[in-house]
Amino acid sequence: MRNMTRILSSSAIGLGLLTGLAQAEEISIATVNNGDMIIMQKLSGAWEKETGNKINWIVLEENVLRERVTTDIATRGGQFDIMTIGGYEAPIWGRQGWLAPVDDLGDDYDYADLLEPIKAGLTVDGKLYAVPFYTESSFTLYRKDLFDAAGLTMPEQPTYEQIKEFAAKLTDKSKQQYGICLRGKPGWGENMAFVGTMVNAYGGRWFDMDWKPQLSSEPWKKAITDYVALLSDYGPQGATANGFNENQTLFATGHCAMWIDATSAAGRVYDPKQSQVADKIAFTRAPIAETANGSSWSWSWNLAIPATTQKAEVAKSFLKWATSKDYVKLVGESEGWVAVPPGTRKSTYALPEYQKAAPFAETVLQAILSADPSKPTKDPVPYTGVQFVAIPEFQAIGTFVGQQVSAALAGQQTVDAALDAAQVQVERDMTRAGYIK
Repeated sequence: MRNMTRILSSSAIGLGLLTGLAQAEEISIATVNNGDMIIMQKLSGAWEKETGNKINWIVLEENVLRERVTTDIATRGGQFDIMTIGGYEAPIWGRQGWLAPVDDLGDDYDYADLLEPIKAGLTVDGKLYAVPFYTESSFTLYRKDLFDAAGLTMPEQPTYEQIKEFAAKLTDKSKQQYGICLRGKPGWGENMAFVGTMVNAYGGRWFDMDWKPQLSSEPWKKAITDYVALLSDYGPQGATANGFNENQTLFATGHCAMWIDATSAAGRVYDPKQSQVADKIAFTRAPIAETANGSSWSWSWNLAIPATTQKAEVAKSFLKWATSKDYVKLVGESEGWVAVPPGTRKSTYALPEYQKAAPFAETVLQAILSADPSKPTKDPVPYTGVQFVAIPEFQAIGTFVGQQVSAALAGQQTVDAALDAAQVQVERDMTRAGYIK
């Protein structure tokens, strides 16, 4: 039996908070309903106990979270004291003055321990505007038992053509066994997170060097045609309703032979407490086609403090607690080492307990470090970002395109019609915003 009292008392994490806060406060935290955040919510009682403060949790599905926090931050609504935001929003909102800098969490926070590319992506003009809670790239998870039974071998670097061949051979819909599971739920951070990397791999790009949209180009048409065919022929029914969490459940319950998605899923699908196939899976790189550039994404979920909060010091104390080295150890000791938040601190990957529990750790770290937002495509582009374009307009643009792709997947329109509609709308948006003269 673990000694939970010992664990919780060790989680004080050197904050020096008890004497630093004059009176107890309640802070509101908006976060996404992903597994790592559910653990954060579960363990946050340790911080409440240490500080005397309370947390009002607002836990939302990914698309809803993005809509709520974007509206609140842009209108200065002040509903939240801490927001969970992505690597897309952090620099844009920081530059707008919508976020409080978080460079002052103390020397014992050890900023130098944060992975440099992730920290750099959250920094504007030398100021850090969010701290990373977990970071991910994308890779291919697959059922090694099904591959072995079919006499198939997954290469170290698969192509989409090979993925299609494997999916065909491993689909048995009479057993609810699907060759592949992929994101189909519309949204710039849902289906377009995967679709964006697939388009990159096929040699496509969102914009040319003059900011003209490329959505009706041949690489886009080829990528989306193959995406729709993969899910229609070899994927589960109702794929347009499946995002990250839904596909994770399908994979963990044995319904997917392959799943291309976030590396952050590894800790859960390898955990026998959460996965029925924990001992039957393996992993390899995200697939490529014409190029490897931008074929796996780069994403961080981060904790940030809106500039409107009246409780900045309390909010900073929680940020320090939830993204510290000792929080990683708390998760490992209470939830299992396979469950610790990945991709944020160098020290996590030096922990012997984590190395032993997480066979995927080195692969995930290398995937995160190798994704290059400055060179996301085969051809030159005027933007940074792998599966997103780091401009304020992309949130609306990406969601609109995601809706068109989802409609094509549902059979409501052809791929060509979907991409032609997307091209017209995005050209209009970019002209209105002044990118196209």
